[in-house]
Amino acid sequence: MPVSARSRVLPALVGLPPLLFALITWQVVADGPLAGVDERLSGALVHPDRFSELLSDLGNVQVAVPVLVVALVYAAWHGRASGVDRWWVPPLAGVVAMALVPALVAPLKEWTDRPGTPAVPPATGYYPSGHTATAVVAYGTATLLLFPLLRSPAVRRTLVVLCAVLVLGTSYGLVRRGYHWPLDVVASWCLGVVLLAGVRLVARRTPGGGRTPAGVSRSRRRSSSGTPSSSNGPS
Repeated sequence: MPVSARSRVLPALVGLPPLLFALITWQVVADGPLAGVDERLSGALVHPDRFSELLSDLGNVQVAVPVLVVALVYAAWHGRASGVDRWWVPPLAGVVAMALVPALVAPLKEWTDRPGTPAVPPATGYYPSGHTATAVVAYGTATLLLFPLLRSPAVRRTLVVLCAVLVLGTSYGLVRRGYHWPLDVVASWCLGVVLLAGVRLVARRTPGGGRTPAGVSRSRRRSSSGTPSSSNGPS
């Protein structure tokens, strides 16, 4: 896709999740038709079992955040060792994104005051899903930071697939176990995408941007910097 076309498409794609989140939130707060469909869908999907509970645990802070921490440490180490300017900025963006999850989700839970499914004890504050948001941001940020550091296309594809499996597995487990309504999960996808877009934007605008392939040293970059190449233009 040409750069000019991509520059128009990407903002549109990033703008869709906030709009969808606003629509879902409105329907949940107003108990609209979409919320009714959500409740009927949940009734058809809920079937608590051990497997769904284990999948939902992938969104626990104790599980997802350590994975993110490992990725943050490795990305910071690699950037510093490669001599990338402001190597600490992308990992810091990941930390901020993860910290924003509870900062955004907790007030929304209190404001919407949505009750849980019949599969959980009577309570409120289930919208949006904190476990889903945690999984999206933790596993997604880890993927964004590690992806440019991998040389093998096969390994890169595996990383992306693994991220998708972890997020979708968490989401399925939460709905199947009855811990959340489906819309709770979809709304957290939207929040997570917005936070990941911020991490991606910061990483791309950072000198080096985490885009240097693994194994390329600073001296090698200096020696090749004056050689014209078609890859020097915008990607």
